[in-house]
Amino acid sequence: MTGLVLKLSPHERLLINGAVIENGDRRSKLSIMTPGANILRLKDAIHPDEACTPVRRLCYAVQLVLTGDAPARETKTQLLRNIEELSRILTDPDSRALLTRATEALLEEQYYQCLKSLRALIPREDRLFAAGRA
Repeated sequence: MTGLVLKLSPHERLLINGAVIENGDRRSKLSIMTPGANILRLKDAIHPDEACTPVRRLCYAVQLVLTGDAPARETKTQLLRNIEELSRILTDPDSRALLTRATEALLEEQYYQCLKSLRALIPREDRLFAAGRA
């Protein structure tokens, strides 16, 4: 089986091509077979007020593409630039691997996978900001 496989918790919500879908009472697995479908787990959604750091702003921009609120073609170039800027700051091997995966996903127009890779950087960014305040 190919495509994106999502494992959903009971009553978990997600946005698929602009439609909000809610899971039932049990855990389930959902296979998205249509390439290019825009999917966003609502539990992963970043509120605009939370987009206050470089990684979170980048995640929010990808999220806007997934929700259809930003045009993919016009946004893609800016997203690539922003990932490149982050790669100059986050130079450890793990961060670089995540940024490489995000770039590859973006180039393949796999915006959900791009967001997933970028979200993994948030804890690292939080630690860097916390260390800077100490």
